Amino acid sequence: MTADAADLNYGSIGALLSALHARKLSSLELLEHTIARIEALDGPINAIIVRDFDRAREAARAADAALDRGERLPLLGIPVTIKEPFNVAGLPTTWGFAHFRDFHPTEDALVVSRLKTAGAIILGKTNIPIGLRDFQSYNEIYGTTNNPWDLGRSPGGSSGGCGAALAAGFSPLSIGSDIGGSIRVPAHFCGVFGHKPSLGLVPLRGYSLPPASPVPGQGDLAVVGPMARTASDLALSLDVIAGPDETRDGVGYRLALAAPRHEQLEDFRILVIDTHPLMPTGDAVRSAIGRLAERLERAGAQVARTSASLPDLADSARLYMRLLNGARSPRLTPAALAEAQAAAATLASDDRSLQAERARGWGMSHREWLAADAARLQLQQKWYQFFREFDAVIYPAAAVPAFLQDQSEPFDARTLDIDGKRFNYSDACFIWADPASTCGLPATAVPIERTPAGLPVGVQIIGPYLEDRTTIALAGLIEREFGGFVAPPSLPK
Repeated sequence: MTADAADLNYGSIGALLSALHARKLSSLELLEHTIARIEALDGPINAIIVRDFDRAREAARAADAALDRGERLPLLGIPVTIKEPFNVAGLPTTWGFAHFRDFHPTEDALVVSRLKTAGAIILGKTNIPIGLRDFQSYNEIYGTTNNPWDLGRSPGGSSGGCGAALAAGFSPLSIGSDIGGSIRVPAHFCGVFGHKPSLGLVPLRGYSLPPASPVPGQGDLAVVGPMARTASDLALSLDVIAGPDETRDGVGYRLALAAPRHEQLEDFRILVIDTHPLMPTGDAVRSAIGRLAERLERAGAQVARTSASLPDLADSARLYMRLLNGARSPRLTPAALAEAQAAAATLASDDRSLQAERARGWGMSHREWLAADAARLQLQQKWYQFFREFDAVIYPAAAVPAFLQDQSEPFDARTLDIDGKRFNYSDACFIWADPASTCGLPATAVPIERTPAGLPVGVQIIGPYLEDRTTIALAGLIEREFGGFVAPPSLPK
């Protein structure tokens, strides 16, 4: 092996492909190095909770044979990890629920199939919270995943295992999902990149609660997307997994995403938002965003801090909380759903707190969902008009950097400390997923700096619907100009 060990730990997909194509490195050598690193370091991190190393070795040997024949595919020979809820034939899919621990699908999720077709080698699955409901990643089947930057802190959720694996150097690409910030928060907590695609851009077939059959369709709010250590790797992998489901939409539709709006920072029109009308951001996040805004201005970007065109974020957040719990209600047991509906029935009609809106979501009728959806359509039109004036919004991914693990119950009684004040945990965490989740907008998470205590801080870049290449391009420019991923100092480089 002639490739530098550091390149094997933290190299980009592009760099690794160059070494593979030049045959300076074999796919099997890269895989064995990655497996050895996981076996040496993953014990206290606990990111890769389902390992498929034997089949990965077979796939690596096949990739090497293809490379020797001169074949070139977008991910040929690259090891990849997958979030646990994606079906991988022969591996368990549990969503963190103990009663599904013996469920083994016989068919790959469509995203997994596309990765394999592109030559990727599936290493295994990464950890999640129970039912994907938390910003920590733990369950009674696989235990707790810890943040490689500080083992006492959360790596985020629900794609926390993906973020931890990337930060630890366990592969250059991991596929996550996002309905409430589940790609963006782990990226922010772990100092990596993540992309929440426009709603419907990446098909969900094979990403469904067991034992449901993997049928084509689009979920409400939920998307699946890539996490990586560079913006260019997000773009490459999104091209692999995006596009209509061949068994349904692909009959009549083809993917034709627009090019990025701009190629230089000085051409971007950016609105920077560092707080929320219903929830504060901690000083560590707010001050980091302020410094980023100053750097962007010095680089020539057109930066604004306010805009009359911005949709009402408070109303949007209330709508989001209602839609979110409506979308998640199928994951409740019948008894829990009945309890939630009973609680929602007791709400005062004028209670517009975020907790009340979440409760209404659990108990929504179809008529109520249609009314919420109509409100969303109006909001989407406001964002369409907004993005005629701006190209992107820079927005917090979370109120604080990675916080200490908290597995206390009941879940709804938890609080989050923001600069010495306590706020409802769900409100303080989920609120930042809006407005990208509510309106199906693309959002790219990019690391921007670290706190004095050494924890990563990232932001999300929100853009116009189906202009995913624009938010990824801006993330790449920020990475190029101001630095991107940095490995956790406690881990070998």
